[in-house]
Amino acid sequence: MAACAVVATCASAAPVTFVFTSDVHFGITRGSFRGETNVGSPAVNAAMVQAINGVSAAKLPADGGVNAGGLVGAVEFMVITGDLTSRQELYPIRIQSAATSWAQFESGWIKGLALKDSRGAPTALLLVPGNHDVSNAIGAPSKMLPATDATALAEIYNRMMHPAAPRTKDSYAYATDKIYFSRDVGGAHCIFLTMWPDSVARAWIEADLKSVPADVPVFLFCHDPPAVDARHFTNPNGKHDINGTDKFENVLADIYSGSVTAPGEGKPDGSTAVEQRALAAFLKKHRNIVGYFHGHLNWTEFYTWKGPDGDLELRVFRADSPMKGKFSGKDEKKLSFQVVAFDTATHRLTARECLWNAGAALAWGDSTTVAIAVP
Repeated sequence: MAACAVVATCASAAPVTFVFTSDVHFGITRGSFRGETNVGSPAVNAAMVQAINGVSAAKLPADGGVNAGGLVGAVEFMVITGDLTSRQELYPIRIQSAATSWAQFESGWIKGLALKDSRGAPTALLLVPGNHDVSNAIGAPSKMLPATDATALAEIYNRMMHPAAPRTKDSYAYATDKIYFSRDVGGAHCIFLTMWPDSVARAWIEADLKSVPADVPVFLFCHDPPAVDARHFTNPNGKHDINGTDKFENVLADIYSGSVTAPGEGKPDGSTAVEQRALAAFLKKHRNIVGYFHGHLNWTEFYTWKGPDGDLELRVFRADSPMKGKFSGKDEKKLSFQVVAFDTATHRLTARECLWNAGAALAWGDSTTVAIAVP
């Protein structure tokens, strides 16, 4: 495997604030946005970035959470948990290549973000890939043009992992060039993963946590929810390849262990209880993993994952998508990102839904305040 963690310590004092979103999906359109129809992802994302750039001056609600009633202030990092690009499919409509989508993402987000951290430096933009980004690199069950394009993964890898030899779309190798890295911020340890904590990622986390004291809270950031999607696993049939019959995407290292039909008809049945149980066992071993942030299903939600056997209490935070929101896709006033503030001194974390398209100013929606003390 390629070089592992890129670990940096942020000098900012607690409490610490970061901004979280997911599934920005360059390459597709929204049905409607600000009075226009079929609005492209560059325009929607540009409006979102503009809103995020103004968040530091926004006043937080008096909700009893961390920093309640104060200004958002400095933002230590901004994280997007995948699907920066859309799958370059031919049908039912032609979607542009990953290279074109990445160029638009770079223009809109990397060059457009203007937040500052507590030192007055540009806020770090931290990225992990989603299944669309990975499928563009390795192929997909659906027909794509080009068949593969690793531009986005190579670019994310270079920016997050800082390899001695930067990858190109031709030299990037998904099997070995994993995008796993961590940051120590404000007394917490933040881990950023490609897709989901499969067995390969868990081995990396295990090694990474050896240098982290057991009483330090750990947050995981990745694309898939804990209750992971069966089709993301490696095809258990035949040559274990990606094909249009079996429908597995092979974006996770583990071979799917759930029920499938006869070879040649191998669509997953949707159960990932075995895989979830392996993750649950890992989390029980590492009780300082107290928060999990993800995208993929495209709506804002704060919930507790209890695991397949109901014996866990993992706090989970799901992000909306500006392009594919389950609810914001129908009602653009519900478009949101999350502003998260945590204070390891008081053992509290508050995640707030920031409604960025509800009117002339930013507005606050749902919020949750949870304990982040290590059990």
